[in-house]
Amino acid sequence: MMYMKRTLLSILVSIALVSCGGSKKATQSVSSVENTRYTAPKKNSKIASSESSKSELIYLSEIKESEENRLRFNIINNARQYEGTPYKYGGTTEKGMDCSGLVYTSFLEEGISIPRVSRHIAEEGKRIKTDEAIPGDLLFFITGRRSKQINHVGLVVDVLPGQILFIHSSTSQGVIVSSLNEGYWNNAFKEARRIM
Repeated sequence: MMYMKRTLLSILVSIALVSCGGSKKATQSVSSVENTRYTAPKKNSKIASSESSKSELIYLSEIKESEENRLRFNIINNARQYEGTPYKYGGTTEKGMDCSGLVYTSFLEEGISIPRVSRHIAEEGKRIKTDEAIPGDLLFFITGRRSKQINHVGLVVDVLPGQILFIHSSTSQGVIVSSLNEGYWNNAFKEARRIM
């Protein structure tokens, strides 16, 4: 009975998801969904040691230490500092952010200048397959019935077996972490790109 309730809740949540380019229906943050293995470190936390619980995967936990990967880790942590920030069209501060504002600001804090608009960011770097995605890569979406071009972007924060988690700004809940497995995002997904 409990399993059926969770399944029904998951279906309803998937139907209600939105983006910074879509309507204002409710969304569900991955961190509040049961049975997820997502654990996000705060800005000053360290990469998990081998003694850490395998159920508490940390960003870049499977990626070797390097200057490029440290930069990815920093960009992810920059974005995480804005989790819970309300949505604001055109916003780039803790008072409010849109999806591209979050990505733009997170990169800029590490001295990397990228375009400010989702569809222009999607012209940077190289296109990759989703099974090649690692933390720090970008996911692009086309949301809404009338939209024909990319209008939403998210930053990959972790890759678990069969699941990609990304941080983005939704119109109803602001900056949250979602899963690409969620029906709405899976259907709206257009491409993944690597900037670094």
